[in-house]
Amino acid sequence: MSRTADVVVVGGGAVGASAAYHLAAAGIGRVILLERETSLGTGSTGACAGGFRHQFSSEVNVRLSLASVPMILGFQKEHGLPLDVSQDGYLFVVRDPDSWKTFVAAAELQRSLGVDARLLTPEQALEVVPGIDVEGAAGATFCPHDGIADPSGLTQGYATLARRAGAAIETGVVVTAIRTGGDRVTGVSTANGEVSAPVVVNAAGPWAAGLAATCGVDLPVEPVPRHVVVTGPFPGIPVRRTLVIEADTSFYFHREGGGVLMGMGSRNERPSFDTSVDRRFVEEELLPAAVRFFPPLAAAGIVRSWAGLYEMTPDRHPILGPVAGLEGLLLANGFSGHGFQHAPIVGKLLAEIVTHGRATTVDVSSLALERFARGDLVREVHVV
Repeated sequence: MSRTADVVVVGGGAVGASAAYHLAAAGIGRVILLERETSLGTGSTGACAGGFRHQFSSEVNVRLSLASVPMILGFQKEHGLPLDVSQDGYLFVVRDPDSWKTFVAAAELQRSLGVDARLLTPEQALEVVPGIDVEGAAGATFCPHDGIADPSGLTQGYATLARRAGAAIETGVVVTAIRTGGDRVTGVSTANGEVSAPVVVNAAGPWAAGLAATCGVDLPVEPVPRHVVVTGPFPGIPVRRTLVIEADTSFYFHREGGGVLMGMGSRNERPSFDTSVDRRFVEEELLPAAVRFFPPLAAAGIVRSWAGLYEMTPDRHPILGPVAGLEGLLLANGFSGHGFQHAPIVGKLLAEIVTHGRATTVDVSSLALERFARGDLVREVHVV
């Protein structure tokens, strides 16, 4: 059965839910969000660690955080919906001297934009999180305004707000193609029929490239599996929920309930949609790195583990905004592990683009798809 809408949002993660709410609240008209799974936030959003931070190496990412983090912190007060938030900071421990120089430069950039980015000695880092291994470290960076929030709570919260604003949210609907006519979007095709709309938001996460290809758009977004492990209680568990990262290995952890949540990238990462847990990687790479960096973890038992998908771009920055030559298609893809924390502001920016023709709260023109064809990449080097 064919239906009509003013905007179709494809993807029900944090970004898609935020987009649906902000578009509907802006009075765009009939907004429909379509999610392939039977519930929202079960893809990359549901698998993420839930961190938010200001400590990035690029100005545009810092500015996105400066706009988005207050929306996370103020979500419950502004909207009257519950959201679990802990603001105990991010701590990066850096051993390699050359890498340390990039962190010092990034901290200078962050401070110039108003971020409370602090350079710490190894001894000071140990005071923030007792028990970590700082031997041989060149230094550490810390921002007390970074933290952790509940990805499911934020996604479901925005979905509730979207419905209140008049948006329709449909799950279990697989979008098979973005339909076009000439040089503009005309809607989407689904397994359940067609939806006609002059605007389509591609917020399909790791599946965004395949969806974009259906309307002739080459989207450089690749799915990369990342593992997460949660432990049970153990002696020496951190008191605070500070998210701690060993920059040289990308290993990270933060307190989660009575144990810790931890993860790490792999040097042998390859694009894949496979989210089965690689036991060899967990046992031979992740756990040894965990015990080296935070020795108390040797006494911890694993409660559960899973793998989720990062949606990676070549420069580790998102692709945001319209597509040149194809009117009505908006992209919100390739967040490279930072989608949850930037979802609030991205939804607002998408609404601004539809209503005003451009993003006004944060200038994201540098994140347009066309930057790849121009070779004008904006590189983020501090990816966790």
